[in-house]
Amino acid sequence: MVKLNKIYTRTGDDGTTGLGTGERRLKSDLRVDAYGTVDEANACIGIARVHTAVTHPVIDAMLCRIQNDLFDLGADLAVPDDGKPLGYEPLRIIATQTDRVEKDIDLLNKDLHPLRSFVLNGGTPAAAALHLARTVARRAERLMVALAQDPREHANPDGLKYINRVSDFLFVAARAVNDNGNADVLWVPGKNR
Repeated sequence: MVKLNKIYTRTGDDGTTGLGTGERRLKSDLRVDAYGTVDEANACIGIARVHTAVTHPVIDAMLCRIQNDLFDLGADLAVPDDGKPLGYEPLRIIATQTDRVEKDIDLLNKDLHPLRSFVLNGGTPAAAALHLARTVARRAERLMVALAQDPREHANPDGLKYINRVSDFLFVAARAVNDNGNADVLWVPGKNR
């Protein structure tokens, strides 16, 4: 159980933060950047949910589950699997979480009008917020891929799959809240030449 009695500890005043293993890392460290960007994507989803809570309750419930999972992903990233004993079982993203997001994508995608062009970020306020969350989730994914490529680090492959699928979900959800794609703003190549 998480217990937060005091918000400031002054331990990060030197530019470091503690991982779940107790190890101190610079706040600019790739791992810290990755889980910080996952948190940023989560905050963007929170903004989107301001718009979906009343108008799209099914999508809002899906987003709520994803927000909780993103905290799981942050916890996963904050405890590197370096093979050293921890004294506890760290929280890891598992395949069933990705499977659930795929089912949600399939449910929303079945009613969408087919795309004939790329979609510009916009349309309804909910769609714009979901597109923003999608782009931040993609940045988190890029950071996690970089982390996985570092031979000194480890990134859970299920976590990588999960964040990739969340980005896909956010795209489909943005189209769904845009009147199932009818209100999408489409890219017109060379329109303003």
